[in-house]
Amino acid sequence: MRRIAVRAPNWLGDAVMALPAVAALRAHFREARLVIAAPASVSPLFLEQMPGQPDEVVSLDREREIEQLRALSIDAVLLLPNSFGSAWIAKRSGVPERWGYAASWRKWLLTRSVPRPRGVVHQAEYYRELVRALGIDAHDDVPRVAPRPETLARADAALTAAGWKPGEPLIGFAPGAAYGHAKRWPPDRVAAVVAAVSSRGGVPVLVGAPADRDTRRAIESSLPPGTRFIDLIGRTDLATFIGVAARCAAFVSNDSGAMHVAAALGVPVTAIFGPTDERATAPAGPGRRTVIVRDVFCRPCMLRECPIDHRCMKRIHVDDVIDSISFTAK
Repeated sequence: MRRIAVRAPNWLGDAVMALPAVAALRAHFREARLVIAAPASVSPLFLEQMPGQPDEVVSLDREREIEQLRALSIDAVLLLPNSFGSAWIAKRSGVPERWGYAASWRKWLLTRSVPRPRGVVHQAEYYRELVRALGIDAHDDVPRVAPRPETLARADAALTAAGWKPGEPLIGFAPGAAYGHAKRWPPDRVAAVVAAVSSRGGVPVLVGAPADRDTRRAIESSLPPGTRFIDLIGRTDLATFIGVAARCAAFVSNDSGAMHVAAALGVPVTAIFGPTDERATAPAGPGRRTVIVRDVFCRPCMLRECPIDHRCMKRIHVDDVIDSISFTAK
């Protein structure tokens, strides 16, 4: 094998959890050129410093993915998405070896297919099991990311432009979730934690995608007058967000891609779980992780919108989250 590609997952959190499997593949094929083929929304993650550093990162265009894979002239591709489409594209692009889980009626498109694990397993283990079944030694390591110096410089520029002074303790808040509203802790409770952090000398920084701006407005409307915070929601690309998260003394998040990035950076994370299953997607990384859940009859339901009263989230109290955050004021 001279050139091997990994078709990365489509979601940021899954891409982070796949990092140990990618590192195992890199270690196994030391002499091969390793290429990460990832959606443009995820690909900047693989440009940062990490175990199993790839030799090349390609941002995929959905309209040109077959052409892009064909141009790479790869000998094999590891397909981390379970979709039929990812295997069909790999087949049509002429990749000789196509490896992945036998899911979504695609076994006939793969040259080496692996049965999926039974029961609930953490997503990082799910990817590790795939490479192990291919005969590759994969250690039980956690995802690890270190930002490049230029990534930190971009983050520092964004933060200082928003009023941050280097040395002030930043506490990150990711109040949104692309999956759906059911995963979001109520904004008024996020506001209460933001206010508490600010009163203790921390500098809360809100991060997220443009779609989270309504959540930011709801948080802001619930804050006491004069509460200091930095609003970066919808104002950073992925690389800048990675740098901002790396600067944080602590990070509070729903179950989201931002949560997984912060954990992989080694930042102490408070993860608030509602409808999703923490056994499968709890944050994994080298730093402290606190997972807060409430045991209600209907969770994990995995629904995007709650059909009843959102009790899984509403029973998580503000004080529980505040008590999980530790930092030293300047």
